[in-house]
Amino acid sequence: MLPRLLRRTLHTSPVLRAIDMAKVDTTERLAQLRQLMKERNVHVYMVPSEDSHQSEYIAPCDARRAYISGFTGSAGYAVVTHEKAALATDGRYFNQAEKQLDGNWELLRQGIQDVPTIQEWTADQVEGGKVVGVDPSVVTAGDARKLAEKIRKKGGEYKAIDENLVDLVWGAERPARPSEKVIVQPLEYSGKSFDDKIDDLRKELDKKKSLGFVVSMLDETAWLFNLRGNDIPYNPVFFSYAVVTPTAVTLYVDESKLPDDVKTHLSTKVTIRPYEAIFQDVTALSRDAFEAAGDDQGQKKFLTSNRASWALNKALGGRDKVEEARSPIGDAKAVKNDVELEGMRQCHIRDGAAITEYFAWLEDQLLNKKATLDEVDGADKLEAIRQKHDRFMGLSFDTISSTGPNAAVIHYKPEKGTCSIIDPKAIYLCDSGAQYHDGTTDTTRTVHFTDPTEMEKKAYTLVLKGNIALERVKFPKGTTGFALDAVARQFLWAEGLDYRHGTGHGVGSFLNVHEGPIGIGTRVQYSEVSLAVGNVISDEPGYYEDGKFGIRIENMVMVKEVETNHKFGDKPYLGFEHVTLTPHCRKLVDMSLLTEDEKNFINAYHQEVYDKTSRYFENDSLTLDWLKRETAPY
Repeated sequence: MLPRLLRRTLHTSPVLRAIDMAKVDTTERLAQLRQLMKERNVHVYMVPSEDSHQSEYIAPCDARRAYISGFTGSAGYAVVTHEKAALATDGRYFNQAEKQLDGNWELLRQGIQDVPTIQEWTADQVEGGKVVGVDPSVVTAGDARKLAEKIRKKGGEYKAIDENLVDLVWGAERPARPSEKVIVQPLEYSGKSFDDKIDDLRKELDKKKSLGFVVSMLDETAWLFNLRGNDIPYNPVFFSYAVVTPTAVTLYVDESKLPDDVKTHLSTKVTIRPYEAIFQDVTALSRDAFEAAGDDQGQKKFLTSNRASWALNKALGGRDKVEEARSPIGDAKAVKNDVELEGMRQCHIRDGAAITEYFAWLEDQLLNKKATLDEVDGADKLEAIRQKHDRFMGLSFDTISSTGPNAAVIHYKPEKGTCSIIDPKAIYLCDSGAQYHDGTTDTTRTVHFTDPTEMEKKAYTLVLKGNIALERVKFPKGTTGFALDAVARQFLWAEGLDYRHGTGHGVGSFLNVHEGPIGIGTRVQYSEVSLAVGNVISDEPGYYEDGKFGIRIENMVMVKEVETNHKFGDKPYLGFEHVTLTPHCRKLVDMSLLTEDEKNFINAYHQEVYDKTSRYFENDSLTLDWLKRETAPY
């Protein structure tokens, strides 16, 4: 069991919400940054969201883009010139960015027609030989090359600035880097020893004739060594790098984070080096390897993920000595073994029971007790209920507890003191998840406690039909999530409706709730990797009307092989197994829009929900009565 410190850190506290949602006057910060830029002959400075490991969710010390811009969404890119500042983000965060950015910033709504990408906007600022600077540790080598070419064509120069200028502005107020203890993820939950994982990786390196693999993604080092940490809120990872060659394994981590049992787990097979030593070590490793090989070197190179940083690529010697590819660890991690899949099934039963108990409690509080509860009260109650269940380790992301118009803000974060009171006469959307020692959950349910409008019922039912259609689809092996996206959108499209987010993302096993390389949506990368047996992925279509309401229904599903009457091309056919177990909202279903087949499917699903979760409520008549009502056959 993780120390309770992890639970406290992973909890969604009102204080954290208040920091996340605060609007900041960025005038002085921008002035200081521009002065530093002028001193270094930099005309344009780029501030991405990611840390040195390209993490989607980051530690507070790496929230540079949020610090300089005031925008706290997880996706975005800031660019500052001597005169202007721009923030680019996608459709999930348009509303949030409008509320958080002050008058110093121009919002670039990515994906909207005629709005330039942040790269295009940046390139347009460089005429006359201007210099664009960036910290090379927070951008990938591939992205750096592409942008450098755009800037060169416009007459400018793209330059690595080894000191991060935002850190200099931030100064002593910048949070310290976390130093939480690392724990072992035992075989009973991981299902495979780290020795076997290293052996599998070395086989891949041998196939690619690689000198070694430099591991830069935090969830990849955690998974590879069967370790978990607490350095980033909601993500059980720890700051680290690793290098695996045919003869050696080195883990770069602050050794003070490793208790004795972790050191015993790693044994003498793994060399421990300081986290900061990675760049000098790989420079020496690369130099020695190529000097030793001489003319016999041939085509052998070091392998890195295509998401490794430009700084790491430079330290290894650049493109002549580095092959960038989709990470073999990422691919292996996305295919869960039987132990991990069973862990997912079991933790979703407990988690589904927690969500059911929460909605029963919330309805009783609002309708019967006439209680006044705000969105944070709801989120905190759900977390408290989850804590009662076995193997609970914390939340997997900040709970989205949203009433009425707030439900239309796709990644809404309620803040104590400014958030809304939950309105029993309005839509309520709750998107939440938890970390358990045997798996990771992410579930969204949209409910109404009184009388929804006809449009709310229609939209909800169209979203539900899409959710069901995607879960039930069968597809040949080799199909990508890119190809399946329209299955979930088809009923909305038929009415001229849509949503501005992906339909599904991969999920880790007691790891990151957003896990590549798979997903369902229109992102280019989702067309590159086909779905495979053992993948765990979300199914979450939605619909949103700004200023009115939002709807999203999300189940976690696992890819499995399915039977079909025929097998065209002698290919296996695949489908999905749902693991999320909590009811849909009866009040929001327009029965006239459902087919008999869909009704039967929902009835069977609700019976399964009841059968697998009702035992948790043997001494809780309130929840049991609610569950019976919500799972009754249509």
